[in-house]
Amino acid sequence: METGLVFLSDTRTNAGVDQINTFRKMSVFEQPGERVLVLLSAGNLALTQAVVSLLFERQGREGESLLNVPNLFEAARHVGDCLREVHKRDAEAFKAFGIDFNASFLLGGQIRGERMRLFNLYAAGNFVEATPDTPYFQIGESKYGKPIIDRIFNWRSSLDAAAKCALISMDSTLKSNLSVGMPLDMLCYARDRLRVEHRARINADDPYFNSLREAWGERIKRAFADLPELDWENCGKR
Repeated sequence: METGLVFLSDTRTNAGVDQINTFRKMSVFEQPGERVLVLLSAGNLALTQAVVSLLFERQGREGESLLNVPNLFEAARHVGDCLREVHKRDAEAFKAFGIDFNASFLLGGQIRGERMRLFNLYAAGNFVEATPDTPYFQIGESKYGKPIIDRIFNWRSSLDAAAKCALISMDSTLKSNLSVGMPLDMLCYARDRLRVEHRARINADDPYFNSLREAWGERIKRAFADLPELDWENCGKR
């Protein structure tokens, strides 16, 4: 969007109801004053961790890395290349055990000299970019929170409004899907700042998040109560 970028992720992973764990799904690649890149992951934890580890490992080598690519398009391509490298190594083994190669990423941020950009990367390593007509992406479990974003958020939303919208959307997902859980990781990047200034770990006892979800729930109930009653005499008639 015009004012900045909001990134929000949960931390729950599971391999069944008795194997619930917490892992960070947000990675930050930052050179203050020069670039800020944020990567969110979803899918098979072993695959996403392998890709993220490879990205961080390449920072310490000669050659291309997220800290020296010239623009965000090349950054997205680099992540896609790392994803394909992991696929080349592990896909056949996954297939032999009947496991899908399931991994997706969001990559966004800004590199000095260009505008902010946001990309959605798929398991094949290909990607698409956000536009004013499609100003946000969701990966992982998205169906419960998407309608809220669709109704409220747009390209010109303020950074604070976008952050609040993201939290409300996540709250709806938390209520409806046990595979998504707290704590949450949030990062808000303001356009042209080229440094991370607002980043938070939101736990279940966070006072702001709890006040937000309570206020939202009460207002939904109030709005529903104020809707007109069903008119059976005229409903469905032409």
